[in-house]
Amino acid sequence: MVTLDDFERSEVSIDGVTRTLYRRGTGPAVIVMAEIPGITPLVLSFADHVAQRGLTVVLPVLFGTPGKAPSTPYALRSLLGACVSKEFRILASHASSPITTWLRGLARVEHERCGGPGVGAIGMCLTGGFALAMMVDDVVVAPVLSQPSLPAPFGAARQAALGLSARELEQVKTRVNEGVCVLGLRFTGDPAVRAARFDTLRAELGDGFIGVEIDSSEGNPWGHRKGAHSVLTEDLQDAPGTPTRAALDQVLDFFSDRLVSSG
Repeated sequence: MVTLDDFERSEVSIDGVTRTLYRRGTGPAVIVMAEIPGITPLVLSFADHVAQRGLTVVLPVLFGTPGKAPSTPYALRSLLGACVSKEFRILASHASSPITTWLRGLARVEHERCGGPGVGAIGMCLTGGFALAMMVDDVVVAPVLSQPSLPAPFGAARQAALGLSARELEQVKTRVNEGVCVLGLRFTGDPAVRAARFDTLRAELGDGFIGVEIDSSEGNPWGHRKGAHSVLTEDLQDAPGTPTRAALDQVLDFFSDRLVSSG
C-alpha cells in the first residue's frame, strides 16, 4: 500500500487562502476531497488507483492530519472542527459550503497545469456533494459523489436536499444538458445518505445522474454492515465480483473515459 511519502507535497494559494496539497501521477487532474477524518491510508490507496489510470491525483488538505489512520476519537475531532468552521455548511439545505469556491479555483489551476479535456472531482462523506457544486465551473467534467452526506440528514427536507443554491442547481442542470454526467455512490442502509437524496438527483438530473446503490440491508449477501458508509475506502471489499469493487472500477472507468480516452 502507498504511503504519504509516495506523494509530492506542495502549497497552493487561491483567493488569498493557502492550503497543502498532495499529488501523484501524470495526465489530466482528478481532485480527491477526503472524507472525515481526513486523508487516511485508504484514501491514499484510492488516490493511487486513480493515478494508475494515467491521471494526476490531487488531494487538498481540508481537515485532519494527512496519513493518519482513522479512529472514533479522531473522526469526532475532525467532524467537530468542520462543524464550527465557516468553510463548511453542515445543515444548509439550499446553499453550498464556501470551501467549494476555493475548490473551483483549484480545479482551474490544476487544469492549466495538467491539461486534458477538463478535471475530475470526487468528494466523500462530508465532502461528497462538493463535486456537484464544483461542476458549475465548465472545467469540471467528471464529478463523482461518494456517500454525499451534506446537508446533515436531520428531517425529511434535509435528507432530500443537495446542499446547492437554486442558481447553482440550475447551472448544474445546464451542464448536464450539455452532456456532463454525475456519478453517485451510496450504501442502501447508510443513515447519513438516505435514498431521498439520490431520488432528488434523479428527479433533477434525469439520465445525467448515474446512481450506484449497494445493498447493506440486514442479511445482504455480501455481509456489508448495516451502517456501511465509505464505499471506496473503509467499507470497500476489494475483491473481484464484489459490488464495492465493481463500484470502484466504475469510478475509475468514469474518470478514464472522460479525461483520458476523450483527451
